[in-house]
Amino acid sequence: MQNYKKFILAAAATLVFSANAMAAEKLKMGIEAAYPPFNNKDASGQVVGFDKDIGDALCAKMKVECEVVTSDWDGIIPALNAKKFDFLVSSLSITDERKQAVDFTDRYYSNKLQFIAPKNVDFKTDKAYLKGKTIGTQRATLAGTWLEDTYGDDIKVSLYDTQENAYLDLTSGRVDGILADKYANYDWLKSDAGKNYEFKGDPVVESDEIGIAVRKGDNELRNKLNAAIKEIVADGTYKKINDKYFPFSIY
Repeated sequence: MQNYKKFILAAAATLVFSANAMAAEKLKMGIEAAYPPFNNKDASGQVVGFDKDIGDALCAKMKVECEVVTSDWDGIIPALNAKKFDFLVSSLSITDERKQAVDFTDRYYSNKLQFIAPKNVDFKTDKAYLKGKTIGTQRATLAGTWLEDTYGDDIKVSLYDTQENAYLDLTSGRVDGILADKYANYDWLKSDAGKNYEFKGDPVVESDEIGIAVRKGDNELRNKLNAAIKEIVADGTYKKINDKYFPFSIY
């Protein structure tokens, strides 16, 4: 009888350990889901996009099950730090300001900032031309910071909660141009809504590195993600995802 009880207790302990191990292998992945082609929702409400595909590939390499949790852009870093998700893969520029709040992995792609405006407008990007103009950009982004630092009060900066709302105001004539990530602009310019618009001037920022954010001090997860990034680049998984969205490498 004693041996039987010991067996039952041992089996129960094993089940508890297994359950805990399984729980530990589940991670929550934070995504904005309003920034195509990097992250958005399809007609059925499912999160799709480059960021989502990269996140799924990294989870597969880490051999963990991942659940997607969406968040508004303005509150996305506070949501990470409030433990609503474990890591944030949402086209987040690695900046010194953000490094004060979160830790970043190595880059998983590199971006550039470039203006777009109507094709029929001789839009310039110098300070003299832009003086008095209204430029749209997404709130809490590198583009917004760059505009304020570079042009100050010489231009009016209209800030938007999503990039899509900035595009809506461009097409309605409420802003003269938009400054945003080149690759997000590239995708929009291919659409019906963007067909009458084009890039203007050269990129104004060439080295916008994009990383995955984790909570400060979570070195274990950051190191696992870094290792997984290296794996998907080395084995061709990254290129397959890249080629699904862009005819050129963004790594």
